[in-house]
Amino acid sequence: MIDTTVKYFVHDTAVVDEDCRIGEKTKIWHFSHIMSNCYIGAGCNIGQNVVISPEVVLGNNVKIQNNVSVYTGVTCEDDVFLGPSCVFTNVTNPRSAVNRRGQYSKTHVGKGATIGANATIVCGHDIGAFSFIGAGAVVTKDIKPYALVVGNPAIQIGWMSEYGHRLEFNADGLAICPESKEQYRINNELVTKI
Repeated sequence: MIDTTVKYFVHDTAVVDEDCRIGEKTKIWHFSHIMSNCYIGAGCNIGQNVVISPEVVLGNNVKIQNNVSVYTGVTCEDDVFLGPSCVFTNVTNPRSAVNRRGQYSKTHVGKGATIGANATIVCGHDIGAFSFIGAGAVVTKDIKPYALVVGNPAIQIGWMSEYGHRLEFNADGLAICPESKEQYRINNELVTKI
């Protein structure tokens, strides 16, 4: 049963199944369906026509734009952004005549990651914290933290700051975000914030 003492918003046309936990100040918009046993953190925004399948876990402040499907096996940490019409899969070899329930592969999306419009995330991969998946990309492998990836299949073309700006590293392996002025270091193809 939904805890009615928690203050969150569900549009009249949305459907929220029983046994979901929804955090304070979360908003669920038109024609969306939140299926059973989901956990949605505080301050999330679930756009129009979104499907969140059973047992999905969303952290705090997750923003999901319109027409997104988040299937069983997906977890998103805090501050994840899912762009319009992006989609996750949860079976690598689906067949209509073969029941694959219980064989779902897990996908984990790290804190602060962005997945662009119309991107597809093939299941069984980790999307690193603060990574940036470009619009229309098809992710078929793990993505490093802070990585910028584009294309089909997605390939890494650079690095992004936590504020969403492309990082340009100098000869010493240092970069500064132009907006936040935070510093980053690259070492052995891994980026860390200083």
